Amino acid sequence: MSCQRPAEHYDIAGRRISSIATAACVSLDGSIESMCIPHFDSPSVFARIVDANKGGHFFVTPTTDFRPKQHYAPNTNILHTKFLSEESVGLVTDLLVPKGANRSGTQDRGVLPWLIRKVECLHGTVQYRMECAPAFNYGRDEHTVEIVDDDSAVGLSQKHNKVIFKSRDLTLDLRHLCTHTSDAPMPELTIYKEKLAHRELLGDAAVADFTLREGQTVYFVLREMPTDANRGERWIGIQQAIDIRKAEALGITPTQFREAAHLLRPRDNPIMSERLLERMIGDTREYWNAWIDKCKYKGRWREAVRRSALTLKMLVYEETGAIVAAPTFSLPEYIGGVRNWDYRYTWVRDTSFTIYAFIRLGFTEEANAFVGFILERLKDCNYDGSLQIMYTIHGGKDVPEIELDHLDGHRGSRPVRIGNGAANHLQLDIYGELMDSIYLAQKFCQPLSWDSWVAVRQVVDYVVTMVDKKDLSIWEPRGEVKNYTYSKVMMWVALDRGLRLADKRSLPCPNRIRWTATRDWLYEEIQKRAWNPQRGFYGQSYEENDILDSAVLIMPLVFFSNGADPRFKSTLDWILKSPEKGGLCVNASIFRYDVTKADDGVGGAEGAFSLCTLWCVEALTRVGEYDRKYLTSAANMFNEFLGYGNHVSLYSEEISPGGEGLGNTPQAFTHVTLISAAFNLDRTLG
Repeated sequence: MSCQRPAEHYDIAGRRISSIATAACVSLDGSIESMCIPHFDSPSVFARIVDANKGGHFFVTPTTDFRPKQHYAPNTNILHTKFLSEESVGLVTDLLVPKGANRSGTQDRGVLPWLIRKVECLHGTVQYRMECAPAFNYGRDEHTVEIVDDDSAVGLSQKHNKVIFKSRDLTLDLRHLCTHTSDAPMPELTIYKEKLAHRELLGDAAVADFTLREGQTVYFVLREMPTDANRGERWIGIQQAIDIRKAEALGITPTQFREAAHLLRPRDNPIMSERLLERMIGDTREYWNAWIDKCKYKGRWREAVRRSALTLKMLVYEETGAIVAAPTFSLPEYIGGVRNWDYRYTWVRDTSFTIYAFIRLGFTEEANAFVGFILERLKDCNYDGSLQIMYTIHGGKDVPEIELDHLDGHRGSRPVRIGNGAANHLQLDIYGELMDSIYLAQKFCQPLSWDSWVAVRQVVDYVVTMVDKKDLSIWEPRGEVKNYTYSKVMMWVALDRGLRLADKRSLPCPNRIRWTATRDWLYEEIQKRAWNPQRGFYGQSYEENDILDSAVLIMPLVFFSNGADPRFKSTLDWILKSPEKGGLCVNASIFRYDVTKADDGVGGAEGAFSLCTLWCVEALTRVGEYDRKYLTSAANMFNEFLGYGNHVSLYSEEISPGGEGLGNTPQAFTHVTLISAAFNLDRTLG
């Protein structure tokens, strides 16, 4: 195909659709490059974004030259991809149906977490090619392909078939439905099996070449097969036993027949009609519209904030309230580099920032659900009160890191990793984020139960014993443990928020005196040991306070410091310098630290960190309350950052010097801090 780019040249900042259980990345030429089924952390079915030949894909693309245009339907996560040429215009509409979209008053269907791809011709004639080429279990499992009668087409006058992809642990089916307007003929489409010669896949693909004229439409539906293995055979038997023409001879109209056949079917496997599919698309649109309409933000950056909120909602695993850090795995932080991690898990660290964003926007239901998820983890903490730094979206602790040597990596960036070895790190900063999130939730959401307060006390008691210990802190280095400044500040936050909770809620606090003394001692310890008086900034750690780390920008955001403090202002000024002058700022973007000075045990280069840039915007905002020039700098940096989103305003973990998105995308932390920066900057600007 003349306009299909090879996967190794796709940018990282993909376009996402979500069902609040999993997500899919759609490229500009209509190819699903990344998708795990049925959940965010399930093994991938499509992963061409990390291997062009073995990863698997599902594309619907014109076979002639075209110019792609892509956008979300307003206020939704429904993605439209247009294919434009001088002679024709094609359109593919992609959506995953959220669970909530099955609650819109429709009583005749169960929860249908389907991937729906609606393919149209808006003008002229478009020649399409469809390839559904799964690669199960990260491209490690073989699969079979069978084309059979479609049991969901009972009662339809057209004869339909479908494709069944069967692997060891997962079975999918791909169905299609052709429709047309009254002034256009019915389109013709035949799906057949094909072994793709240009791909190293462990099974055949389902392929169709078809032509659409104006007024003709084809729907493709991909779903996980029902677990009842006999169900399909049972409904095929019904289809064979009932003939619509025999029904007509008995005086039963086709509509009556279809309605009767529909009622006989299980609610999670209804007849796939145009009416049903259009209703699901409409219900999904209404679901997203109704959700985002609750957003309370009305400030200067309304569109960017609302899109970030919709992106965050895409990353929620609705069954437990957990939020994945990103829906992708092993996308590189530098092209060709080794910093390739799996982010399909929930980090305790993300809690306070995420909850703050949801609360500020008015989404208290999501905030409460996430707090509930975290409080459940407290009930399962270790004997000493400690927690794991990350959990699966189901609440599990086991996330072993594995390297997939058979995959080439995104644009040659190896190794490809699944799981995350950082789960076993000692990262003491997480208790500050945890306690801050619980404190915020008490102000705006549900009050703590007695059992939860007892668990919280145990966490704070644990922090008291750890304030003088070394750890690996926020950036998860794989080198030497140190007394990282960020971790010390966040442990101070844990103690401070524990005391505030006890005071504001009049909760019993047997160790109040010890908590207070430890908090105050830790504050002075940070000021003595993290501050570098010769250079005039807070350093990365007590051991290396001559190395800058932009994580210290958090200080005024968590009220450890304030914007008028000369020490913090001096640190901010240093960070805003270019690396050549000893700083961390390039083109209004902030790097985490200088990788040539700080040995993090990983090696390799990386891009500017989106989170740090947005923290810098907030830090400039806090200082700008006392010095107006910093507020101007905050607005300029924020507006420049907004230019680094992709064409549908999704933001990556990092930004290359050339402005390219790097790392797993979209990144929850980036969108969370974008919301926070926009809210506080807007408020300070007045």
